[in-house]
Amino acid sequence: MRASLSALEHYDRCAEAAAAQVMRHYSTSFSLATRLLSPRVRVDIRNLYAMVRTADEIVDAGLDPQDAAVLLDAYETTVRAAPSQRFHADPVVHAYALSARRCGFHDEHIAEFFASMRCDLTRTSHTAESFKTYVRGSAEVIGLLCLDTFYAGALRPDGVEEGAERLGAAFQKINFLRDLHEDSTELGRAYFPTLREPDKLDEETKAAIISDIREDLAHARTAMDLLPLGSRVGVAAAAALFTELTDLLEATPAREIMATRVSVPAARKAVLISRAAAHAARNKG
Repeated sequence: MRASLSALEHYDRCAEAAAAQVMRHYSTSFSLATRLLSPRVRVDIRNLYAMVRTADEIVDAGLDPQDAAVLLDAYETTVRAAPSQRFHADPVVHAYALSARRCGFHDEHIAEFFASMRCDLTRTSHTAESFKTYVRGSAEVIGLLCLDTFYAGALRPDGVEEGAERLGAAFQKINFLRDLHEDSTELGRAYFPTLREPDKLDEETKAAIISDIREDLAHARTAMDLLPLGSRVGVAAAAALFTELTDLLEATPAREIMATRVSVPAARKAVLISRAAAHAARNKG
């Protein structure tokens, strides 16, 4: 019979359950894909996601920019110090700290992430250079942090880090394109530097964005087979879901993207997830 949990271990479980609920509420796609990860990796990804989502909500919640900046600074300080403390009153920070210690998250990656979040409070449009820097901090380093959960200190094969960066960048650009209308009208932001006008998308610009996304996805796929099996299938499932969204965006006229939010139907998501699970069953061992 298993020994009962200590009070602290019980809180650990509760904090991790809270982090899982954050992912479940905000992202159906990621929530589905993480089910195909090995149990330990699944928990760490959810813990990481919940912290990232909380920071994102600080800048997107419509607060006064100065108030949001103060909150974001305080949250960054808390998050970056979190691994050195065993207990946190905030369940999301507590769950994040468990994974940060276990997986060895790099503080410089967390700093880059928060720098990009801070940029959302001060910048409404981007140059090619600032866009590259923003995507680096908001997406590419998240891919590297995911690798930390997959390997947890173990040696990694060459090429896997660039693949993770490119997949993170692809996911971010897909979200930017899907959310272009919302970002423009509700948040006053235009991320793509190639837009001729912040609130207008033409077919030529859309095609160039889609081409860039597909290049990132293709490069990322070449590195997926390098991942441990316990992570590979979940990552492939997430890539399949976002590739499907890319296909839908490509088929949607630019004027409609600026008026509606394109999404993958739930039934189609289930099919893609089932295919990934079947692939896992065929390739175990």
